[in-house]
Amino acid sequence: MEKKKLSVSTGLCYAGGDVGCNIVFGMIGTLLTLFYTDYVGISAATVGLVMLLSRCFDGFSDLVMGVIVERTNSKWGKSRPWLLWMSIPFALSAVLLFTVPRTTGMLQFLYLFVTYNFCTTICYTAINLPYGSLSSMMIRESSERDKLSVLRMGLSPLGKIVAATCTLPLVKLLGNDQAAWIKVMSVWAVLALALLLLCFFKCEEKVQIEARKKDEKLPIPTMLKALFANQYFWAVMLLWTVQSVSFTITGTILPYYCKYIFNNDTWMYSALFLTETLVLVVGIFICSPLIKKFGKRNIAFVGGFVALVGQILFFLNPYSFGFMVMSCVTRAIGLAPLNAVVFSMVGDVVEFGQWKNHIRQESLIFAGGSIGTKVGAGIASAVITGLLSSSGYVSSSAGITAQPETALEMIVSLYKFGPILIAAVIIVTLFGYKLDKMYPAIMQELTEREAHGQL
Repeated sequence: MEKKKLSVSTGLCYAGGDVGCNIVFGMIGTLLTLFYTDYVGISAATVGLVMLLSRCFDGFSDLVMGVIVERTNSKWGKSRPWLLWMSIPFALSAVLLFTVPRTTGMLQFLYLFVTYNFCTTICYTAINLPYGSLSSMMIRESSERDKLSVLRMGLSPLGKIVAATCTLPLVKLLGNDQAAWIKVMSVWAVLALALLLLCFFKCEEKVQIEARKKDEKLPIPTMLKALFANQYFWAVMLLWTVQSVSFTITGTILPYYCKYIFNNDTWMYSALFLTETLVLVVGIFICSPLIKKFGKRNIAFVGGFVALVGQILFFLNPYSFGFMVMSCVTRAIGLAPLNAVVFSMVGDVVEFGQWKNHIRQESLIFAGGSIGTKVGAGIASAVITGLLSSSGYVSSSAGITAQPETALEMIVSLYKFGPILIAAVIIVTLFGYKLDKMYPAIMQELTEREAHGQL
């Protein structure tokens, strides 16, 4: 199999697509709950119910979109055209999330449910899933996919940085009301649109497997059976899920922690989020030479232990800003390896599935992984808001409500124990992950098969 390489500019443009997605999804995963509860006045329980119900639809939409992409045939390929077709609806849907009408509780619930699902279930799914599977269609060489994964995950946090660190200061500057949120989100939406279109124009599908053409219209049950029989699909889906849930837990709770525990909702949250994200970015790029030397599984495994130890140390003084900084930094160092390799792992799972089942299914594997991340993040959001509500948290559109002691204790507990659970799942999952060792032999056999016109 001839070894090919991707240009740096192509890698940067591909990573830019995830930056665009994360500008919007960063807002959803970090500040949207705060906007709903403290600027629109919607109860935390209502927000949690909307997110939980939406994730059930969201998981189903990923599976449907995976099948659609597998059966898409256009002059641009299978995955790439969806970046063009869905970028404008995605940008519009992001702004609609913040145009919540001041009306009755039931109408607000319906508005939240419709706009949240339009953005996440439909638009985000139809653009992010093809975007993810595009990487395995751009290049087949595992080492090149490692580089692409590092670039993607090293730069994608820039979207979250923009959303999380700049939004609140800009909102306060523009009036600190709902109109200010709409204006800020409109700017982010335009920026996301530009980055997604740049990704479409620069990134082409170049992986062509002649033996695959006769199997492009397999029955859906056959495709799903092959997917579910791929044991490493389940492992990587779980890793991708906890990666997403980690951002949801810390991203959702940190604004409340700064506002009600540290009594600072202006600069402290932005500073902490920026610190953690920048350390994560640096850590991801440092992982690039480590991947080649130690392997994807090994560096992510060690990283899980680093994240676990750092969070345990936070228990010593959870009311100290210094310990909070330490927590953010060690968590970023520990999770950097998993972030650096997770999408390259998904690409390896595609090859393993072809080797095991004689069926190549990039989009369905990425769809299955995406289902895990969305359902996991939705459940995490629902649990967080449900626990806040049960602890007596008081929603306020004024943004300055004093919370009862039970709510304050719940905020601290969620931030303390959530990351512990994430690190433990990473360690347990990677303990039995052996695909790195098997991969060279798998690719050698696939090369021989394809030379004879077989998958």
